Amino acid sequence: MRGPLFYAKILLFGEYGIIKDSKGLAIPYNCYNGALKKENIISEEAKKSNSNLLKFYNYLASIENTVLVSFRLDELRVDIEEGMYFDSSIPQGYGVGSSGALVASIYDKYANNKITVLENLTRDKLLKLKEIFSLMESFFHGKSSGLDPLNSYLSIPILINSKDNLEATGIPSQKEGKGAVFLLDSEMVGETEPMVTIFMNKMKNKGFRKMLNEDFAKHTDACIEDFLNGNVKSLFGNVKQLSKVVLDNFKPMIPKPFHKIWQKGIDTNDYYLKLCGSGGGGYILGFTEDFDKTKSILKDFKLELVYRF
Repeated sequence: MRGPLFYAKILLFGEYGIIKDSKGLAIPYNCYNGALKKENIISEEAKKSNSNLLKFYNYLASIENTVLVSFRLDELRVDIEEGMYFDSSIPQGYGVGSSGALVASIYDKYANNKITVLENLTRDKLLKLKEIFSLMESFFHGKSSGLDPLNSYLSIPILINSKDNLEATGIPSQKEGKGAVFLLDSEMVGETEPMVTIFMNKMKNKGFRKMLNEDFAKHTDACIEDFLNGNVKSLFGNVKQLSKVVLDNFKPMIPKPFHKIWQKGIDTNDYYLKLCGSGGGGYILGFTEDFDKTKSILKDFKLELVYRF
């Protein structure tokens, strides 16, 4: 048995801001994916995944009384007992939605009365899905927005206007130009929960809240607007401003070895960096008008191409 593939996701814009109801833009990232699988002989890695699925099953059984969603738990239990595991190439702790893809695959296979991708995805249906996925993914992160599984399940770009206002959107088709969005591998694993705790503590500070509601939200909204409308020149100006705001205010979320590299991009205008997910490790998201030049500047690091301008 092998289930359908569910892809990784990248939150291009809106990290942390979406917790506080500002805009965000998430896109599927097809280089990594995962699927539920059953085989006769399984590896140690697969055994670990299988025992994690059993813990997840117990969690789903504990939330079975919610009116939001019900699952065919007996069927899930039998599959887990027969050695089912989640076969995934999505790196964990990298900000690209590894638990989101797992949640999407379990919902897809075992949920009763599931909302499918083939339906007319009204705002209400998107919100309901997000709410279900938030509840399911909270098992992994303590508190989840539900966006990662939503993106993985639908495999389409999602524009977050606010907590209660989501829409499926289209992004401009890629051009064969010099510019690019890329991932920079910090080669460190990040954990979501401690980073969100730092953020929540910072939110107690009036100055930080003001920065988030004004500078961070303003530049994030402008970046989303530019990206969706293909205004590349304006986009890079706004990404630079956003990169500065993040470096000044989210330092604990940026791994220390990258503080200077981040600043160098802003100073030289060769590239601009921003958080990918909650930070603390994993991937860092980069924007450049000349990807080949950036590759030679950052030749000591692993870069992965996401999108071409």
